[in-house]
Amino acid sequence: MTSHRLDDALALLADTGYDGVALTVDVAHHDPFAPALASRTAALARRLDRLGLGSTVETGARFLLDPRRKHEPTLVTADPAGRARRLAFLRLCVDVAADLGSEAVSFWAGVPAPGLDTSPGAAAWEHLAEGVRAVVAHAARRGVVAAFEPEPGMLVEDCADWSRLAALAPGLRLALDTGHCLVTGDLTPPQAVRRHAADLGAVAVEDMPRGRHEHRAPGEGDMDLPAVLGALRTVRYGGLVSLELSRDAHRADTLVPAALEAMRHAERAWADGARDAAQDAAQDAAQDAPAAPPTAPAPPASSTASVPPTASAPPVPYGVTASEVVR
Repeated sequence: MTSHRLDDALALLADTGYDGVALTVDVAHHDPFAPALASRTAALARRLDRLGLGSTVETGARFLLDPRRKHEPTLVTADPAGRARRLAFLRLCVDVAADLGSEAVSFWAGVPAPGLDTSPGAAAWEHLAEGVRAVVAHAARRGVVAAFEPEPGMLVEDCADWSRLAALAPGLRLALDTGHCLVTGDLTPPQAVRRHAADLGAVAVEDMPRGRHEHRAPGEGDMDLPAVLGALRTVRYGGLVSLELSRDAHRADTLVPAALEAMRHAERAWADGARDAAQDAAQDAAQDAPAAPPTAPAPPASSTASVPPTASAPPVPYGVTASEVVR
């Protein structure tokens, strides 16, 4: 929502019925290097509280650290000074998240330079693990969840890579963008949710075409939205679920409400399907059950079935990424 002032974007989200915002600290929204960061953050925290919005903090600003090189430097940059600059920025984002009371800080590895050895145990992995451990430690001190996002094309690009990194950085959580599963293909989005239910620290569910890293509005890609939202309800994930519609700032006025309605519709579709499946199973069981003895007639079988606990789980809370963070 980079075409909106941050205050206006937050008001639009709250008035539309969203539960929170995924805030990318960047030059457009809450620049962390502009003057008076502490007082601006305190004012933003009060604003979020008045609007009833939760938050997560995103760190994927394109040119905040280097105006000439997208996303650079990173935690896998060969230059130690560059890695230190990225780490200092991530620590600052953790501090912002702590002061906002955010659910999590999401961050990623970075794109390896051409020719860089990316095999497990190589220097790139050592540099990454060292930086991630430092972020996790600082986040733990500030009471913030450090959630790491696999990104297609980066050193850590799928859930298997995340698992390898998590083994090197105890306490690290997973920032799962379910659309990325359609790009990397290691797991389907519902599989990723179920397999990593205990690891989830942040989740995004925008649509995406299979095999292409293009963030799209619900219904414009290949995501099975009812299935992935159903998986989140089944595992009882209670955090914000963000919609990273970073290519669509120009139509936020119409897409913000339309996207929320699409997600709610998909969630209802899953719940209706789960309810129908439970009723069918109950009726099949009643038909297959042995007849009761003549001396103790069985009561007539019910024509309805109770909804399973997964279908009655609380609705998914939704948020929107407030800044443009296309990788």
